[in-house]
This record gives sequence, C-alpha cells and structure tokens, in this order.
Amino acid sequence: MFSLLASMLLASVSLNSYGSDSMSGAGNETVQEQEDFKKFLDKFTSSAAFQYTRIKFPLKTPITLLADDGETEKTFPFTKEKWPLLDSETMKEERISQEEGGIYVSKFTVNEPKHKVFEAGYEESEIDLRVEFELSSDGKWYVVDCYTGWYGYDLPVGELKQTIEHVKEENATFKEIHP
Repeated sequence: MFSLLASMLLASVSLNSYGSDSMSGAGNETVQEQEDFKKFLDKFTSSAAFQYTRIKFPLKTPITLLADDGETEKTFPFTKEKWPLLDSETMKEERISQEEGGIYVSKFTVNEPKHKVFEAGYEESEIDLRVEFELSSDGKWYVVDCYTGWYGYDLPVGELKQTIEHVKEENATFKEIHP
C-alpha cells in the first residue's frame, strides 16, 4: 500500500512538473526578444541588403513637390526606388561648427524604447534629414517614415526623375562598399 501511494505521488509530481514545463515553454515561444537598437543601427548603416529589408515601403509621408506652376503640390509615394541608402556617417550624432558660422546638428530628437527619430540639419533652419524608427511587434526595428533633402519641397517636379537617378548612382557606390 505504501509503495502504491509513493508511486502515485511520484507520478503526480512528474505530471505536474511536465505540465508546468510545457506551459512555460509555450509561454516563451510567444515572447519576442527585443532587438538592440544600436546593433540594429550598426547593421542597418553597413549593409544595403539589410537596410532594404528594414524599411516599410511606401513610407508614411509621401514626397511632396511643388508643380511647375509654382502653386500646385504633387505627391509621390516614397518607395524603394527613391530611397537614399544611409551610412554610419549620415546617422552619426554630432554638432559641427562650420567656418561660415552655421552649426550642423545631427541627433536623435526622440529616443523612446519603441520609437526613435533622428534629425540632421543646420540650427535655426529646416532639417535636411529626418528618419523615424519603430520597434515592431516582431521585436525588430524598422524605418517607417523619412524626410530627406534629396526630395525637398523646393525640388522642381521636372527634376524628380533626374534626382532619383542620382540617388541610384549614390546607392550603387554604397552597395559596392556595403553589400
């Protein structure tokens, strides 16, 4: 009788621990590990292939240009073909005093756990670059929006195709160095 009771107790403990192990195992599968932003940014700025996989095209804000009549706005989706690849120098946080007297500032203006915004440009002037990053539900960082001086409001619509071609040439150089 004693051995039967001991066997039942052991079986009960064994089943209980099996159940809790499988429950904790199931719980771990649904928890996503959060990607470290600095490691992500290092890889993002050093690999064209990786960079393209971490941008959600088309971006939230379209490219808006002034039409040839000088009054009408035209918008274009910010798609992969228009994306200027970003290197580590472009995304570096710094403050540079220019000889002409201007101060160029590049920094993260929003640095939250799941949302980051990088901006660059001359102080007391419009920004040249604004890149918005978000941590997705899959635990990975993505670019979700961008403004770049390449497609500034003052770019004539008629020069858009030429500008896209120039961006593609710059991207080809980037890809040679950072495939």
